[in-house]
Amino acid sequence: RLRRCIGYVIQGGGLFPHLTARQNVALPLDASPEDPIEALAERLHFPPGLLDRYPNQLSGGERQRVALMRALVNDPPLLLLDEPLGALDPMIRSALQDELKDLIGELGKAVVLVSHDLAEAEYLGDEVILLKAGEVAARGRVADWLNAPKSSFEYRFVDAQRRAL
Repeated sequence: RLRRCIGYVIQGGGLFPHLTARQNVALPLDASPEDPIEALAERLHFPPGLLDRYPNQLSGGERQRVALMRALVNDPPLLLLDEPLGALDPMIRSALQDELKDLIGELGKAVVLVSHDLAEAEYLGDEVILLKAGEVAARGRVADWLNAPKSSFEYRFVDAQRRAL
């Protein structure tokens, strides 16, 4: 019962390769009504004609949209997004970040986004929390960590991101 209260998306989507996109989305449902799936597809800009394709017939961005639809199909109060856009090319990732930001704003749900990308976390989140060994090492705005890090861990983490650019 608890699991049905959490919509969960992992990096790469975690889709079952032997199920179509529609079947993957319907998996958490007790029944398999079409209306929620069609409505979710429209909301997430997923062409309905692709719902009957298998994951290996979809692009990375399309697979992530299917995973997000599966997480939303039961209308859970909480979404856990674990590196949901990490495996995508930069242009698709950017477009999906914009869509995800809009969707999060519309949903009115609690969303926990796990990301190693500080820019993505800052863009999508209301608050960014930096964890070290499961403990909160910093919280707030990334700009503050850039300008005045409070610990060597904050500095090293932010510096590693800055050098990646």
